[in-house]
Amino acid sequence: MPFSALGLSEPIVKAVNDLGFTEPSPIQTQAIPIVLEGKDLIGSAQTGTGKTAAFSLPVLNGLEPGKKTQVLILEPTRELAAQVEEAIEKYSKYLDEIKVAVIFGGVKYQRQIDQLKSGVEIVVATPGRLLDHIGQGTADLSQVKVLILDEVDRMLDMGFLPDVKRIIKNCPDERQTLLFTATMPREIESLSKWVLKDPEKVEIGRSRSAAETISHAFYPVVERQKYKLLIELMSRTTFQSVLIFTRTKFNADMVSRRLERLGHSVAVLHSDRTQRERTAALADFKSGKAEILVATDIAARGLDVAGVSHVINYDVPLNPEDYVHRIGRTGRAQTEGDAFTLLTEDEVKNSKAIEHFIGQKVERKKIEGFKYMYSALFEAEEKRSAGRTTSRLFGRSGR
Repeated sequence: MPFSALGLSEPIVKAVNDLGFTEPSPIQTQAIPIVLEGKDLIGSAQTGTGKTAAFSLPVLNGLEPGKKTQVLILEPTRELAAQVEEAIEKYSKYLDEIKVAVIFGGVKYQRQIDQLKSGVEIVVATPGRLLDHIGQGTADLSQVKVLILDEVDRMLDMGFLPDVKRIIKNCPDERQTLLFTATMPREIESLSKWVLKDPEKVEIGRSRSAAETISHAFYPVVERQKYKLLIELMSRTTFQSVLIFTRTKFNADMVSRRLERLGHSVAVLHSDRTQRERTAALADFKSGKAEILVATDIAARGLDVAGVSHVINYDVPLNPEDYVHRIGRTGRAQTEGDAFTLLTEDEVKNSKAIEHFIGQKVERKKIEGFKYMYSALFEAEEKRSAGRTTSRLFGRSGR
């Protein structure tokens, strides 16, 4: 089915085709007609399936140029907000001028105030900074026709739901609302009942599972050898671009400095970096200027970077759901990708939680020729896998 069969206008279809997309993804095929009909929607899909286009394209289809703030899109992070703005600009390439304001913290207020005062059709924002503008009277949501709540479970994790509810109260009761979330904990179920009216539901794939295009494994190692194993893995791997996740900002800075000393081009992304540094890091990684991006979980959700061939979890995430989102940065748009996770004895509980969450055992691997220090983890894994062959437990490192 081509995009033109979904009911989108010719200028929007042309812009999408210019980007090299000829057929909509499953989430787009199901969600776009629902949004075009003006219905409320709860959408859930695996990461990398084209969710941003699923709500952006139909919303652009119904915009009235020149009429202020018709669409409000809430995102949990600055990076996601900026990414959505960038996508909308591409999709609206052949439309009459559509003005978009992106509103988030970490930058000065004045430019945002000027944008809002000049009149914009679409506002993409993080909750905290938007509430500041509402309090100052510089943001007017009284004409919002479509409210989009993206990555709602992430906003819950970050403590934004009270802010989101305050923002919703500033929007008209008569509106269309689209809610996108990977999971539906009780707090979000309660929110959806309050904010949505007779919503349609679209769920693509198992939100708890890794994409089938991703090959992923755990690599047991003692803490003292963690960085050495990282380097060994990278030296034996042919990669185009690598995204390395750490649990802490300290580890992100440490790993990036060491990799730079080895001659790698590295960008760093975490919450202690200024907005200018974070924007530059993403731009360098997307353009290929930096072959490696070292990041905390600020980059785990939703960021769309084409061509990430490998994801390496230097630290096992504390939240098992973040594992799915982290490794989902590779294997996107039906391309294949690899994900390696370094596993120490202190992280065994986290690895078990991940396996329980995704409903499958993750293969353990050892690298031949690497001089491992003894770890009780190896022995424990062998006992757990009694009856299986050692080669199956500790296979070769793969690609």
